[in-house]
Amino acid sequence: MDRRGFNRRVILGGAAVATTSLSTASEAASASTTARTAPAGGEVRRIKMYAERLSGGRMGYGFERGKASVPGPLIELNEGDTLHIEFENTMDVPVSLHVHGVDYEISSDGTRQNKSAVEPGGTRVYTWRTHKPGRREDGTWRAGSAGYWHYHDHVVGTVHGTGGIRNGLYGPVVVRRKGDILPDATHTIVFNDMTINNKPPHSGPDFEATMGDRVEIVMITHGEYYHTFHMHGHRWADNRTGILTGPDDPTRVVDTKICGPAESFGFQVIAGEGVGAGAWMYHCHVQSHSDMGMVGLFLVKKPDGTIPGYDPHEHARTASSGEKSGHAH
Repeated sequence: MDRRGFNRRVILGGAAVATTSLSTASEAASASTTARTAPAGGEVRRIKMYAERLSGGRMGYGFERGKASVPGPLIELNEGDTLHIEFENTMDVPVSLHVHGVDYEISSDGTRQNKSAVEPGGTRVYTWRTHKPGRREDGTWRAGSAGYWHYHDHVVGTVHGTGGIRNGLYGPVVVRRKGDILPDATHTIVFNDMTINNKPPHSGPDFEATMGDRVEIVMITHGEYYHTFHMHGHRWADNRTGILTGPDDPTRVVDTKICGPAESFGFQVIAGEGVGAGAWMYHCHVQSHSDMGMVGLFLVKKPDGTIPGYDPHEHARTASSGEKSGHAH
């Protein structure tokens, strides 16, 4: 597979973990002073994906057999790219791959209605296409594909994939536009019913950065409830990238955003900018939801690796106590 400009960032072990972006040595050396940007799209790429059963009744997607995760791995494209996904179902029930935000023909819809699911042990190629912004023949403007999107199952449990989504069959898609600033790391947070990334209450996931890192968050909601995502100490522009384009950009700057089922958005922040290192909380700001455990930490470290005031053992005790009180609530 041609990996130029295509990052394979995965969520490992239930916690939000990201590999560094694929880049040349010169790019890596200058990352601290010059922001890396997305290239022009237009490439054709091919990847392999698997659907697998995981422990505890969960189900996940993965790029390698035996390495599925919840959420599934980040699929990152540039506007103009085409992606062919050879998708293999290792489970004992039919499963599919349905995507939001990009272009596909009806044969790649990933639904029973259009006979585009994959039977147990079967394989199917799904093709996703992206496009750049431009004018239609009638003169109206067509937006490009760039944005924060997601993929999920659409057949497990019901014809709408309710069982698959509930058990973890979902993942992030990011489509870049030429010139978009690239992050040092990307983390996916999914509010799925009353869980974050299908983890138990009061167990994160937590994710780490060092002061000054450019960190990207992909936020997705699934399930039955509306949530309000809030991150302590950090703010972002409420637009496609989360970044202001300049001093005259009128975009509203926020630190809280309402998100309903199947909605997704994303943004970038500079870790600790203006506020310093620390164990910064993120959570659903619907009070009963946070009380019941929809909370995690953005752990921003000093250059020496320390986090002021943070004791992981004390945090574990507090979380355990919160879990008990949350259930009582």
